[in-house]
Amino acid sequence: MNDRSEESQLVVDAQEPAVDKWRVMLGISLGVLMYTIDTSIVNIAIPTLVKDLHTDFATVQWVGLSYVLVVTSLVLGAARLGDMLGKKPLYLGGLIVFTVSSLLCGLAPSIEVLIGARALQGLGAVMISALGAAIIVEVFPASERGKALGVIGAVVSAGIALGPSIGGILIGLSGWRSIFLVNIPIGILASFVVNKYVPVGQRTDREQSFDIWGSIAISAVLVCFSLGMTEGQRYGFASSLPLGLLLASAIGLVGFIFLESRVAQPMLDLSLFRAQTFSLSLLTGWLVFMALGGSSFTIPFFLQLVMHYPIEHIGLLMAITPIIGGLVSPLAGNLSDRFGTRSIMLIGLILMTIGCVAVSTLNAQIRDLDYILRVIPLGLGWGIFQSPNNGAILGAVPPQRLGIAAGLLSLTRTLGQTTGLPLFAAIFATIALAGKTASDLTLAAPEAIVSGFQGTFQIAALLLAIAAGLTVLLWWLESRK
Repeated sequence: MNDRSEESQLVVDAQEPAVDKWRVMLGISLGVLMYTIDTSIVNIAIPTLVKDLHTDFATVQWVGLSYVLVVTSLVLGAARLGDMLGKKPLYLGGLIVFTVSSLLCGLAPSIEVLIGARALQGLGAVMISALGAAIIVEVFPASERGKALGVIGAVVSAGIALGPSIGGILIGLSGWRSIFLVNIPIGILASFVVNKYVPVGQRTDREQSFDIWGSIAISAVLVCFSLGMTEGQRYGFASSLPLGLLLASAIGLVGFIFLESRVAQPMLDLSLFRAQTFSLSLLTGWLVFMALGGSSFTIPFFLQLVMHYPIEHIGLLMAITPIIGGLVSPLAGNLSDRFGTRSIMLIGLILMTIGCVAVSTLNAQIRDLDYILRVIPLGLGWGIFQSPNNGAILGAVPPQRLGIAAGLLSLTRTLGQTTGLPLFAAIFATIALAGKTASDLTLAAPEAIVSGFQGTFQIAALLLAIAAGLTVLLWWLESRK
């Protein structure tokens, strides 16, 4: 079957009346919500884990790192398998693995077992993160793509907002094990709904083989990069270990591209990047995730060390941005279906830029209302931007490449945060500790922390302005066709 006939078949399948697309949305959303919550919920349990499992801070960080490394390194391989074998069985398998590993995490008798169970949980999460959006795009017609992705965007925002607060409540009520055990009923329900209502779909690459060497190469590249950024944040980027890891990732990336350009059936079809819409939209998304993921790292320092707010108060204030984004995202998706993605994306980027500039004016004399008014544009902009950008990326590839496009979209989000966190942490520390003898941010004077906080958000605003410029460029290039 050629590409055109495959595409026609996929369109027919997506519009098949027997498919209950909103029940499909329910099943996918439950999985995405569970995965998104679990990405952030563990962070709040770190101090408790150190105490209860009799370990140290360096070791306990691997509870989060093992999960992130598996998700980051395997996302493209999972996406490629989704295109080859069908997305439903892999997504369902991911839900089952995630649910079982959550039980293992909740019953873990030691820190070593917990780290291993979290790595297994990452294996389930990578199927969910790589294929959820692709299934939604297959099931919903093109005229409703923005609305559908807007709903998924709202679910992601809800997960980000709920993770720390739910984690704090559960740990307070019944201990750290409950933050993993709570996934079990959600996972069972999601698995039932996905199994019953998600269509099998079409295996668009039946005759192709899996590029095992390409998968190994890109996994090694991503592991080296993620570890290099993490170790660089911990020990400094001038240290030999992070430098060696980052150099290895750069050399490996060149080798991967060389390999993929010469393989008949590559894991990553490099020709996808010839499409300006696809490439520039991915780059724009990466800049946004880097700016927001990195700069938000500084907010707890400001609220705790300058404003002296209790942790519960900080959690509520930090939930405002993702909640607003979640409320706005479905509306933005609807608007992008009607007016196109570029104009809606640009509005979102402008609002986020304004929000970062506004946040950079916060100081020690603020009240809660001052903070809320300044982060509202950030939340609005984020909610307006994400679903049109996701739609532009997934709409720029042929149906038989939806899985790998969704995997790249997930990878862009992960790498943006992986890059942004150490970058903005370094900017924050450099500004806050400039000319100071102290090397610990927690011991810095409040005015120094304010300076670092303000400078960080000014840099974030600059990155978002660059992303807006890329969107204008892409809009102009598309208008010339």
